[in-house]
Amino acid sequence: MKYLRFFLIYLLLLPAAGMANAEDSFIIGIAPHTSARVILEMYQPLRISMEKALGRSVAIATAPDFDTFARRGLAQEYDIAVTTGHQARLFQTDAAYTPLLTYKADFKAVTIVAAKGPIKKASDLKGKDVLGLSQTSLVTLWGMHWLTNNRVGANPIKFVSASDSVAQLVAAGDAAAGFASLANYQKLTPELKSQLRILDESKSMAGRVYMLNKRHAALQRKIDAALWAFAATAEAKKYFDATMLQGYRTLHPNELKEMDSYAAEVRKFLRNNAK
Repeated sequence: MKYLRFFLIYLLLLPAAGMANAEDSFIIGIAPHTSARVILEMYQPLRISMEKALGRSVAIATAPDFDTFARRGLAQEYDIAVTTGHQARLFQTDAAYTPLLTYKADFKAVTIVAAKGPIKKASDLKGKDVLGLSQTSLVTLWGMHWLTNNRVGANPIKFVSASDSVAQLVAAGDAAAGFASLANYQKLTPELKSQLRILDESKSMAGRVYMLNKRHAALQRKIDAALWAFAATAEAKKYFDATMLQGYRTLHPNELKEMDSYAAEVRKFLRNNAK
């Protein structure tokens, strides 16, 4: 069982195109906001529901980091991509994905520090180590602006793979602060969360958005209906309660357009770091 679990996580990290060729699956790509294992478990009810609705195999995929996820999305490797608003806007403008829906809960980025640590204000971080998820994650981009706006000369941000890792390292004193989403902070175990506190938070931004690949434009109504039908199930309500995401909602007018500046930063980074 242990080896099977590792194999499934390995499959999740493979390029989605390779998975689709092997299994002809409908690929739902989930941005790596937490570990691959947690993503696999979290989205199983959705996967099962979408399989029934579409009458075909559905697979959940992710990537090792937000940079890779962005590249794979732009390369059309996902049939549906679920990612934060800045990448969703990039997928819309640069790869013709169509926004479907998002979550009701506000999406905010937060700066977290040790609850009993010495960091009381932003200026206390001068020269200290700070953690982020990757240079193209929304919480990290916000955090970099936050450091600049507060004139904090922190060491270069160190990147880790998941928000729970950020929290654990900050709580252990291995970093002075870290950036995470408010939702992921709220999902931490009570024991870990008790060791942390929020130093500052962003205004509300576009959170995780479901984006439909242009090749499935003819199926948009069917896929929309399947997602809203899933939202009414007991499994979905349990998921919304556990993640504090509250349910689905449609996007507000211009909600993604407001992410243009962050999308431009991702575009620039990918261009300057082409593989």
